Amino acid sequence: MFWVPLLLLAWAIAGVAGVRLCRAAVREAAAAGDGAGERRGLTLYEAAFLSGGPARVADLTLVAMARQQRLLLAHTGWATVVDPRGRDDMERTVIGAIGPEGQSRIAPVRKAAATADAVRTLAERLVRAGLAVPEGDGRTVAEALRRMRLAVPAVAGLAAVALLMPAPPQMPRPLIALWFALPLAFTLGCLAVARFELSPASPWASPAGQRLLAWSARPARRRTRGGAPSGPATRCGTTRR
Repeated sequence: MFWVPLLLLAWAIAGVAGVRLCRAAVREAAAAGDGAGERRGLTLYEAAFLSGGPARVADLTLVAMARQQRLLLAHTGWATVVDPRGRDDMERTVIGAIGPEGQSRIAPVRKAAATADAVRTLAERLVRAGLAVPEGDGRTVAEALRRMRLAVPAVAGLAAVALLMPAPPQMPRPLIALWFALPLAFTLGCLAVARFELSPASPWASPAGQRLLAWSARPARRRTRGGAPSGPATRCGTTRR
């Protein structure tokens, strides 16, 4: 009966992952109604962070400077500074990451910009406003989903070990497999429900941040449909006149 402790362990893994997912979903539902941080606009850097994290902020800075012809991004993977005067902390961070020679590979510049103090300050400001998820917060839906995905191969691995171990003649292996199919079906069912009900739009944004992102994108979509000219935006949903 060596397979019984393995079955109990499989149920423990599936149960803990399911409880964490349910608790994270309840917390997100409770936070969804508080409206924290929603009476304000988003800068482009803030919107980039909420939608894609530090790497998205670095990409936005590089692309924006390239579109303004203040930075050259070559298809060979090199970045060249044209205008060494940064207009904000992020641009100054990118120029500093390129170095005094004015030319560097894009990949290390992008990595350095994503981990710079300017991005950390931006993240802290969004967390204080209730729009971003604190780094390393294991209570979020995104983290709970990640743990549930890890529970699936863990349960399947325990089932494989149990089937490979010697079993008493009165306990056929198909019956053992059926017992292990129950926790496996539980974890897969939780993932299937979470895919349609709980999957976060962004692991970086809180529920309030996700709603604010969606609200900020509506004016941009209306301008696109209406054919209005788009200029450099300082706030999502507004254009610089």
